[in-house]
Amino acid sequence: MTGLTAKRHAKGNFSTMGSQRNGFNKEMFILSVDVGTTSVRCHVYDKEAKCRGSCSTKVVALYPEVGHVEMDPDELWKEFISVVKGAVQDAGIQMHQVEALGISTQRGTFTTWDKKTGVPFHNFISWQDQRAADLVKSWNTSCTMKAIHVMMKGLYFLTRQKRLLAASLIVFSTQHVTFRLVWALTHYKKVRQAVAEGNCCFGTIDTWLLFKLTKGRVHATDYSNASSTGIFDSYQVWCLSCYLLFFSMFLMADQQAAMFGECCFDVGDVKITMGTGTFMDINTGSKPHTSVAGLYPLVGWKIGAEVVYLAEGNAADTGTAIKWAQDLELFSVVQETSAMAYSVRDSDGVCFVPSFSGLQAPLNDPKACASLMGLKPSTTKSHLVRAILESVAFRNKQLYEIMLKETQIPITKIRVDGGVSSNDFVMQLTADLFGRKVARPQCHEMSCLGAAFVAGLGVGFWRTREELKKLQSTDEEFLPRSPLKEGVDIQSQEYIAILQSWERALRRSMNWYSKA
Repeated sequence: MTGLTAKRHAKGNFSTMGSQRNGFNKEMFILSVDVGTTSVRCHVYDKEAKCRGSCSTKVVALYPEVGHVEMDPDELWKEFISVVKGAVQDAGIQMHQVEALGISTQRGTFTTWDKKTGVPFHNFISWQDQRAADLVKSWNTSCTMKAIHVMMKGLYFLTRQKRLLAASLIVFSTQHVTFRLVWALTHYKKVRQAVAEGNCCFGTIDTWLLFKLTKGRVHATDYSNASSTGIFDSYQVWCLSCYLLFFSMFLMADQQAAMFGECCFDVGDVKITMGTGTFMDINTGSKPHTSVAGLYPLVGWKIGAEVVYLAEGNAADTGTAIKWAQDLELFSVVQETSAMAYSVRDSDGVCFVPSFSGLQAPLNDPKACASLMGLKPSTTKSHLVRAILESVAFRNKQLYEIMLKETQIPITKIRVDGGVSSNDFVMQLTADLFGRKVARPQCHEMSCLGAAFVAGLGVGFWRTREELKKLQSTDEEFLPRSPLKEGVDIQSQEYIAILQSWERALRRSMNWYSKA
């Protein structure tokens, strides 16, 4: 299968050995697929949550115009089928040995399609897409929004409900589906016509895959994906027919799945996924968090009658910035970057602002630009790499501080996953800036594992969450070099001035693409 990568997880001819063993023991497995921003991955998990076979392929992003990010829906479907077949083959098992299928998907990426034929009207419009930035800005600065803010402040004054205070400060974001959907309705005549005829289906990636898997019989989504769109009311938990069990198939949004994979089941548990972007989530329990600084209330998962909520902050360009640096040939392989950063004492005054897709919470500026500042004749590749890696940890600190300030929830544990978490420099600096221990699991692909856990619990493959916790493995724990003092982290003195310089660079990068 061209473009696919299959991994063996045991010595010798595992396919043959697996077939023999599985044939005699009738061993059962959980299949899990993660449709990410840069790749589609499928893993086969056994009872001990060990990966017995896997297959992955790259997602080809399309950039038809500046700021536009798309994916081909039909190609994504083909990639989904290919990795499922590849992982099953790699594990040396038969499809009848798969007890359940878990699927985690990137959020906020959507398309529309013909209800009768199933043919998409346009490509997937990615969560990274900026085509609606001007529309978002016009709404955020409109008289209508100002009137809503004033009205909500008045209602808050009368009721003291924090949710109304949040509404008085709300601003829209390009990451929400709503404005990109408005853009599509405005610019695609076929979509408008299909809507008028009642023949238009809308959906995020989970909905599209479900529609394809059921040959058009099911058009639905789940709570976790729906709560990330900007259309779903997380406070009322209504709007769509969600949380799906269909022929032992379970859907989940990628960050919520990663949270579940990290076994962050308790209030105060924090998960940080550093992949294409950074997503920091805290378990807020049975109530959604009301934010005034850009943290987003999400449904983490709904199992039975229980609904668990998360509060999330994100930075959109983490892996994106590192891949950009690699394309510029600042380094050959990503594994070199940590050693390069440690090879110099500091960044030589260079500051990097990782905002190819604008700046998210707590700054919330879609018009910000990515930038390198403080370049000198003495600046080397190592200085540039260090500045880029530092910016990842600095954004982590911004998100962490706003999360602490807003939620007022005592942090119980911090677990970090995603491809960028393999970088020891970023991990150690994050621990130093937090003033807390951060743990990295052996497996970085938590979205896949989380979807598998949910599917496995749903069919009784695993019985309890306590059982799942016992299956958890930690690769390494990073301890802060500056200890906590009265619950407040003490930053290394060397980073106070560096952070201040970086924050100045951040402010100068803001509103760069404004036409005003």
